[in-house]
Amino acid sequence: MTKTNPGYFFEDYRIGQVIRHAVPRTVAEGERALYHALYPARHALYSSDAFAQDCGLESSPLDDLIAFHTVFGKTVPDISLNARANLGYAEGRWLSPVWPGDTLTSESEVIGLKENSNGKTGVVWVRTRGLNQVGEEVLSYVRWVMVLKRDPAAPAPETVVPELAKVVAPEDLVIPEGLSFDGYDFDLAGEPYRMADYEIGEVIDHVDGVTVEEAEHMMATRLWQNTAKVHFDATFREDGKRLIYGGHVISLARALSFNGLANAQMIVGLNGGAHANPLFAGQTVRAWSEVLDKAETGTPGVGAIRLRLVATNGPGAGLKGEDGKYLPHVLLDLDYWALMPS
Repeated sequence: MTKTNPGYFFEDYRIGQVIRHAVPRTVAEGERALYHALYPARHALYSSDAFAQDCGLESSPLDDLIAFHTVFGKTVPDISLNARANLGYAEGRWLSPVWPGDTLTSESEVIGLKENSNGKTGVVWVRTRGLNQVGEEVLSYVRWVMVLKRDPAAPAPETVVPELAKVVAPEDLVIPEGLSFDGYDFDLAGEPYRMADYEIGEVIDHVDGVTVEEAEHMMATRLWQNTAKVHFDATFREDGKRLIYGGHVISLARALSFNGLANAQMIVGLNGGAHANPLFAGQTVRAWSEVLDKAETGTPGVGAIRLRLVATNGPGAGLKGEDGKYLPHVLLDLDYWALMPS
């Protein structure tokens, strides 16, 4: 009897099944230091205790994407170890800041199943929750992945495709307790622009680029305890390349967006996202954003701005071709809400 974990295959999932993921992870200032070493992250609220205190918080929380990567990484052995592709995200909400010293765990509920017509793979939808050491929910999101079948002859489950909101409603966004931008220092934040200075439909070219190194993306994937074979094992893919974790692209693009969106301080909602094309070491990531919407929150002076963040690789303009498919230079198409001074 083998004691190793081969991962879940499509026929192993059941609607309503709840999977508690190993292993609890205590996050600390080391995560922040490594995160800022791996990505050119400069948003002031996550860089300075003094700045965060001037914004009403007890100290600087850990970057919102540290919470996302840590929670996500725990799900990989059970959800996407045998996945062919991570297809999308929806209904993501950051519900409470993560502080140095917090311990995070993850659990996922299967909310959708659909076998593909080839009979070799199927799509699994899960709602994942990240919890801290006192059972408080810090993050919740839905994602769906294409997973291999162990046995192509296994009968297909009943198809259940969940209905998901296209956008997290602004009134459902959670504003961290105490957050206030009354004492916000725009000079120290890096740019003078508040939400009122942005127009819906405005496109911002973030100008800078980052060339991805093999060692950096593998270090990042280890940091998040993401065990997907495609990120580590050069023999797993026919082309002998290690595929760069899509979350690495998210963090690179978010960090690049500082140039033009320095005051979009906290990600609080994830409306949707697609990893459009693969990225490999040696390639250069660039990014641009489009302002999709703006909303006031229940906290005076704190606005919510809805942004489309697009990461690209190499020359090319546009997002999708006439066939509706992403163009080859597009890596990431992410739709999210962030908080900024209104």
